[in-house]
Amino acid sequence: MAIHLAAIHWVYLGFVLAIIGFMLARRDTTLICIAGILGIGLLATASASGSVSGIFNSFIFAIKELIGTILIISIIVSMSRILIRTGINELMVAPFARFMRTPALAFWGIGLIMMATSWFFWPSPAVALIGAVLLPVAIRVGLPALGAAVAMNLFGHGIALSGDYIIQGAPQLTASAAGLPVHEVMSASIPLVIVMGAVTTISAFWLMKRDQKRGKWRDGLISAPQDPLASIDPSSLADKRALSLPAKRFFAILIPVLFALNVAAMFAFQLQGGDATALVGGTAILIMLVITMLTHKGKGLEKTTGYLVEGFLFGFKVFGPVIPIAAFFYLGDSGFLAMFGETLPAGSHGIVNDLGVALASAVPVNGTIGAITLTAVGAVTGLDGSGFSGISLVGSIAQLFSHAIGSGLATLTALGQVAAIWVGGGTLIPWALIPAAAICGVDPFELARRNLKPVLIGLAVTTVVAIFLI
Repeated sequence: MAIHLAAIHWVYLGFVLAIIGFMLARRDTTLICIAGILGIGLLATASASGSVSGIFNSFIFAIKELIGTILIISIIVSMSRILIRTGINELMVAPFARFMRTPALAFWGIGLIMMATSWFFWPSPAVALIGAVLLPVAIRVGLPALGAAVAMNLFGHGIALSGDYIIQGAPQLTASAAGLPVHEVMSASIPLVIVMGAVTTISAFWLMKRDQKRGKWRDGLISAPQDPLASIDPSSLADKRALSLPAKRFFAILIPVLFALNVAAMFAFQLQGGDATALVGGTAILIMLVITMLTHKGKGLEKTTGYLVEGFLFGFKVFGPVIPIAAFFYLGDSGFLAMFGETLPAGSHGIVNDLGVALASAVPVNGTIGAITLTAVGAVTGLDGSGFSGISLVGSIAQLFSHAIGSGLATLTALGQVAAIWVGGGTLIPWALIPAAAICGVDPFELARRNLKPVLIGLAVTTVVAIFLI
């Protein structure tokens, strides 16, 4: 059946193009998204009060969709704070340091440990958890601080965050925008994450060794490596001595075991999406509560609240810019009905679906064009330095192109997610690189320059692989 595009479709498309344009210009898109919600609301309700109310209601809808992701990341950060302050993190990663005997082993060792840690703790907390402990070991065996920063960056903010298989924040966002179950996006992302990760890290290591031999390697040092405790509060050293060494060793063993049991339970009971997130989050809360009470004793009740507040501040700081963007793009699918009811033209299957069908009938779209477009759009959405701010857009455009192509929705969604996270999640944008750069004491601009070529090579190869998978 032919799809009739109404004014509301063209307004939505116009604002999508405007958002992409503002992202290319590295300008904030919050105002544009709110204007888009207002414009669509006016067309849908023909009422000033209904459209203005729609802005607030769309934010509520977006927060309801995102709250699980915001909470899990906030809780993980809260737990990481107490692990850093007590020094448990040092004992957790110390056994791996003995295997770092050469620069190559140090590069791959730091990278793999960072990747595994980031799956459970998210990359920003993971940088502080392991960076200050493993960096001195890596430098001692001959790996430059910039090389260590590259490894931490590519494996943590790149591989681990683009897949996000344990916390599942990224796939929840893209799957929701694309109208897919989260497990389909995660399954489709596995080959893409593997290809992107392998190509990028091998390229980065080869370029580092080549430039070192040619004498072209610049370490980019601007300061001594940073102690993550120094930026927290003056009582950190007292907190570090609060637990006995046997107690720290006990928790250093117990915490990885508990999270490993979480992973086993996910497979055994087929927990995915919100159920898997809830299991990890509940475990993190219990770990944080027990360690906080043992560390602070009489002040434990108040400190527990303090750690949670720190985590929530981090979570909403990260996702604050995401909420208005997600609110707009949810209107392209399920959010419209919740906001404005059955006000689309008869026979409509949602704004994005309608546009996809219309695109298919007007332009010869194929898998190659779709894959290249999703990679480009994902990369553009990452230009603001937040890999999460634009992946709702990626999900919506993947849905549009898949309807035009007739297949490949999960692969296109996963490809856009990988591109957005690798560019904006903390591998290419200098201001997003600050956590890893600060821990290693290197210039974030030099770190971004070192990552640029490997990441571009990886995106090109991954896009080609996606074309064959669609």
